[in-house]
Amino acid sequence: MLLLLGGGMLHAQPKVSVDPASVTGPIKRMNAANNGPVDENMEAYKALRIPYARTHDTPLGSSYGVHLIDINAVFPDFKANPDKPGSYDFTNSDVVLLDMQKAGTRPFYRLGQSIEHHKKKYGVYPPADYKKWAKICEHIIRHYNEGWADGFHMGIEYWEIWNEPDLDQPDDRWKTDPRTWAGTMEQFNSLYIITAKHLKKCFPNLKIGGPAMANPRRYGPDFLDAVGAAGAPMDFFSWHMYHRRPVRVSEDVRIIRELLDEKGLKETESILNEWNYVRSWEETDFYSKRVRASVKGAAFVAGVMIECQNAPLDMLMYYDLRPGTSYNGAFAPYVYEIWPSYWPLYYWAELVDYGTQVFSACNAQNIYTCAAKSADGSRIRLLVARYHKDDDPVAPCELGIDLPAGWQVSLVRMTDSKGLDRKLSSGSTLTLESNAIALVEISMSTNALFY
Repeated sequence: MLLLLGGGMLHAQPKVSVDPASVTGPIKRMNAANNGPVDENMEAYKALRIPYARTHDTPLGSSYGVHLIDINAVFPDFKANPDKPGSYDFTNSDVVLLDMQKAGTRPFYRLGQSIEHHKKKYGVYPPADYKKWAKICEHIIRHYNEGWADGFHMGIEYWEIWNEPDLDQPDDRWKTDPRTWAGTMEQFNSLYIITAKHLKKCFPNLKIGGPAMANPRRYGPDFLDAVGAAGAPMDFFSWHMYHRRPVRVSEDVRIIRELLDEKGLKETESILNEWNYVRSWEETDFYSKRVRASVKGAAFVAGVMIECQNAPLDMLMYYDLRPGTSYNGAFAPYVYEIWPSYWPLYYWAELVDYGTQVFSACNAQNIYTCAAKSADGSRIRLLVARYHKDDDPVAPCELGIDLPAGWQVSLVRMTDSKGLDRKLSSGSTLTLESNAIALVEISMSTNALFY
């Protein structure tokens, strides 16, 4: 049962406290993602109000087509002249980026290559000429932002250099079975420095960064030292984190922010642009794949978003909204039905619409909360997630909400095992299962004071 408790009232049961007068800052971009919509899910994707979509692994699968985004697809003959429009193949990439814009989402362009899991590798080797590679990147930007080669004026601000150059450094796997970078970190550092300097010289107002590190705590310090010593730009530092505990993700957020500050990069944005539920990379029972498409996966997504909202992170980008991948917990493959992880992304957009975070907290374990206040101060949206990392049976939790006098719950939207986005009135009996998400609408009575 959801009990509404007046200000100052005491109750033994677990409760969420909300203080509309205590402003903590803006609701941040915790609902960005990797990849955009297709025709079949355009309206549902648009409703998510994804602020940015990263173009990584976009060619994998068949949903967007092939020969797009990756450098070796856009510029298929490295011997060609990078100054000539005829050297480029933008057609399929254009469709993807225009569809993002149609959905109201801004592209976050990854300059580099998709991951290559198969035996034969194609695009993950260090370019033969780093300066030429930088010029190719320059012309891609000119196509999308300056209309070059029958292009557009999209105003894309984020340009990321490569993806996970450090993934295969442990045990020298990059020598035998590279997936993302078939070279040393020293070679990659040179590519980044040359490219970042060139692009910043050409486009001083754009955000140039990267490199989407897989192991930022291990390889980030040396990379940042090399970039700093060369005086190369680092407008944002992107990195990845997969886990099964939301608090573990936020711990790394704080560590990465401290690392950037220690390196003198206090103005550099920290962007976690790949994350999702993974119990273990060594599992053989497909457990994580099943979880990501379940209510438990959705509760994990909500927990991570809330944890990172309250940690020093500038943007969080869910991996992945690309159709047909097991990392997509929001849309079913082939038929595009809405799956549970759609709803934490949608609920977060509802918080963003209100814009201002106010204090909220819960005195129970495994419950995460975030509250946002409307511009006129008369309404609150409270996101509550209950998540358990283990599968042991956990009793439902009856949760009270402690509100100041004059505030009341008007509607509850619940996603749990009983259904997705169920609408419950303020007087409905409500329980939080071991994995559940609720978006609680709270309004001020007409005779209450405005905050």
